[in-house]
Amino acid sequence: MTTNAFSIVMNIDYKYKGTMMKIFVLTLVFLGLSVPLYPNDKQLEKYISTFDYEARVEMKINSKWLIALLEEGEAQLIDIRFPEEYAAWKVGPSINIPLNELPHRLKEIDKTKTVVMACPHKDRAILAMVYLRSQGIKAKYLTDGLIGLTENLRGDKAKRFMDALQKLK
Repeated sequence: MTTNAFSIVMNIDYKYKGTMMKIFVLTLVFLGLSVPLYPNDKQLEKYISTFDYEARVEMKINSKWLIALLEEGEAQLIDIRFPEEYAAWKVGPSINIPLNELPHRLKEIDKTKTVVMACPHKDRAILAMVYLRSQGIKAKYLTDGLIGLTENLRGDKAKRFMDALQKLK
């Protein structure tokens, strides 16, 4: 039976595993070996290393712009909150793909549309957007979050929005 360094590290008592894993990775780096921690580290590294002012603007969308795209059928709104949060309240039309399920549900993302990640504020949406970009999907995050979106879908605006969505069907 052959044993490699990685399997030795993984068999270390849990309370020491984090420290040992760091030592293992640092040792590989010191030896000049490049081992990505995750399969798509190279894509993420490329995204971050080419990040500029244009990319900074391009990764964001506000709720007024999103509403216009949704009314035209040109956007997909993905609510990345936990299922319980989504069940308590949601903004239509959105689909719920919780952040922790995102890596396993990429097939549900419509890459032909502007993909917008959203949560109540924007913290989890930013994480989701960066992850999707590391997968080659040009996602955006909702800068004013679902809270801002709901502020822009009140009263007559909500009726006009829903009427526009009905015309798409």
